[in-house]
Amino acid sequence: MAFSSLSLAEARNLHLMAQGLSRSPTRKARFEDLLTAIRQMSLLQIDTIHVVARSPWLVLFSRIGGHPASWLEQALSEGALFEYWAHEACFIPADDYPLLRHRMLNPQALGWKYNHQWMTEHRQEIAELMAHIEQNGPVRSADFAAPPKSKPGWWSWKPYKRHLENLFSAGELMVVGRHNFQRIYDLRQRVLPAWDDALHGLSEDEAVRHMLRNSARSLGIFRPEWLADYYRLKRAPVAAQLAVWQEQGEVEKVEVERLGTLYLDASLASALSAVPASTHTALLSPFDPVVWDRRRAQALFDFDYRLECYTPAAKRQYGYFVLPLLHRGSLKGRLDARMDRKNACLQVHEIWLEAGVRISERFIADLQRTLSRFAAWQGANRVGIAKLPDGLAGRMASHWQID
Repeated sequence: MAFSSLSLAEARNLHLMAQGLSRSPTRKARFEDLLTAIRQMSLLQIDTIHVVARSPWLVLFSRIGGHPASWLEQALSEGALFEYWAHEACFIPADDYPLLRHRMLNPQALGWKYNHQWMTEHRQEIAELMAHIEQNGPVRSADFAAPPKSKPGWWSWKPYKRHLENLFSAGELMVVGRHNFQRIYDLRQRVLPAWDDALHGLSEDEAVRHMLRNSARSLGIFRPEWLADYYRLKRAPVAAQLAVWQEQGEVEKVEVERLGTLYLDASLASALSAVPASTHTALLSPFDPVVWDRRRAQALFDFDYRLECYTPAAKRQYGYFVLPLLHRGSLKGRLDARMDRKNACLQVHEIWLEAGVRISERFIADLQRTLSRFAAWQGANRVGIAKLPDGLAGRMASHWQID
């Protein structure tokens, strides 16, 4: 059988189409755009590092442009999203709750995210906590006093924080909102009063099939191993599922320059005859789906990337919180930055470009406009760049005011 042949650039463009990153926003963002973007990605990974902007906001900004940070909390509090362990901790469309429920019913399989011994040893205290929430309503870990002489670090979380986290992993509590990005917990029965495991639950096999299907749609084009990583699926029947999908016309094989045989989701089949070029420029979060699988980013974009915030400063190759630079279908560089909120300035410590990047006037204009828009969204009125690479030094301003 003859397969469609794609250039590497076309494969990248198809992936970015699937992720909502091939075109810049053409109008002011609406609340529904946030939900659409999350559905398109299937998952929005949560991380609390706030050097430039919290990761979920940055991932959304890259796709829908400027929007109030409160929208994400609104979507959560209104029940359009829920939180749970998927790729990692993620915001997930509410319709996909059945896909993750089996993990809640077997939390021991989550590893460090659930401590059965802790739950057993603190059974009485946890029962009292659940009764407190039932009688008094939602709680935060900050509502409970920390024990004296506690040491920093996950292993010394104050007991009630550990209770809440374990109950969350077991699906007994759900996150109903966030205050200053801190979780607010309530009883699952109060959040989803109509849910019945016997009526609405899926078997693990069914749930895995649905998660693989979401992954295929959100990736657009993929190798089998990329598919399983999206929801961190272990021992998933990927090969068997791909065979079924091929028979049903839900995926097809394509030959990609340098990469060999990949699979294309049927939602993108209509674009095969003339794959549109990507025109979007954006800063990506380290936890963006496009780069969260480092091996995929290396294979598809020839981009060697890892997050170095947990690496000692002396051993870092680039910087603490380095953001990949997406430009018109390619990952062309990265930059280390922080938002100086006190002085309303986006401070870029350094920009690095990938080998072979052609620095055109259009590239410079796109980069400067992208930095300005991002800084303005975060409330800054100026941008400062401490170190430009050789190809940009002298051709691009290192400091400017935002109009």
